[in-house]
Amino acid sequence: MSRFDVTTIGEAMVRLSVPAGVRLETARQLDMFPAGAEANVVAALARLARPCGWVSALPDSALGRLVTNALRQAGVDVTAVHWSATGRIGTYFIEFAGPPRPTQVVYDRANSCFTQLQSAQIDWDYLLDSRLLHLTGITPPLSPGCLEMVQEALQRARGRGTAVSFDVNYRQKLWSPETAAATLLPLMQQVDLLFCSRRDAMTLFGCQGEPEEVVVQLRAQTNARHIVVSLAEEGVVGWDGRQTIRQSAPPVQMIDRIGAGDALAAGVIHGWLDGDFAAGLRYGVSLAALALSQYGDMVVTNQTELAALITQSDNWVIR
Repeated sequence: MSRFDVTTIGEAMVRLSVPAGVRLETARQLDMFPAGAEANVVAALARLARPCGWVSALPDSALGRLVTNALRQAGVDVTAVHWSATGRIGTYFIEFAGPPRPTQVVYDRANSCFTQLQSAQIDWDYLLDSRLLHLTGITPPLSPGCLEMVQEALQRARGRGTAVSFDVNYRQKLWSPETAAATLLPLMQQVDLLFCSRRDAMTLFGCQGEPEEVVVQLRAQTNARHIVVSLAEEGVVGWDGRQTIRQSAPPVQMIDRIGAGDALAAGVIHGWLDGDFAAGLRYGVSLAALALSQYGDMVVTNQTELAALITQSDNWVIR
C-alpha cells in the first residue's frame, strides 16, 4: 500500500496582492499569502483527509516557513522539502481589477531555490510512494533543470507504476505558446489524467469548436485515459475513457479568482481516487467555486462542507 494518495513537486511562492480599485504603484499595504499551483492542489486534498506529500526547495527563512506552516495546517506532509541555507523564494504581485482593466500579475521568481533544485536532492522514493503523482506545466519553463526534473519524474513514475495527473496550466509570462506546445506535448503522452482549459487547448494545441470537440482533439494528441477541459464559469467537460460528461458550475460571488483551477483539479482527483470520475467533476466545480469565494490561493474546506455543497442547490445559512 502506498504511503500517500497524492504527491507533487513544484515551486512555492509568496503572493502579495492589493484589492480591486487599488493600484500597485500607489499601494501602501499588501495582503500576503503562500501560493503555488502544486501546493494548492495537495492542500485542498489534505483538507479532504487525503494523505498528501509535497516536494520542493525553500530558503531556510521566515518566508520559507510561512509556506510550510500553511501546508502543515492543511495536513500536507512536508518532510521531503529541501531547505537551502542560501537563495530566495519567488514572489508574485497581483493587482485585482474590474472592467475595463484586467487583473495583472507581476512575477519576481527568477533564480529561486526551487529552480536550483538538483535530482540528487529529491527523495524520489518519497515522491513516488503514492497512488498519484501530480505535475503541472508551470514547472518546465522555470529553468532547464526544472524541465529535466519533470521529465525524470514522469520516467520514474512510469517505471514505478505510479499514476500521473498533469495540469497544462499555461503561463504566457513564462514562455511562448510555440515553445510550450513543443515541450508539453511529449510530456502529455505519459499521463493518466490530463487537465487543460479550453483557452489553453486553443492557444497551445490548436483545438477548436465546442467543448466536446476540444476533448476529442485533445484525445488525438495525448495518451491520457481521463481528460478534463475547464470552461471557466460554464463548468467542465470530461472524458472518462468511454464518454464525455458535461458538469455545470454552481453560481458564485467572486472574491478572489486565483487558485480556482487548482481547486478544480483537487476535486476531480478526489473523485478519481475513489474510482468515480463523474463525482470528481462535481467535486471539482464545487471546490473551484469555493476557491473563488475565499481570499488566498489555497482553498479552505472539509469533507462535510464539500458534501453539503454537492447536495445543496439553494442559498443557505447555518445558524
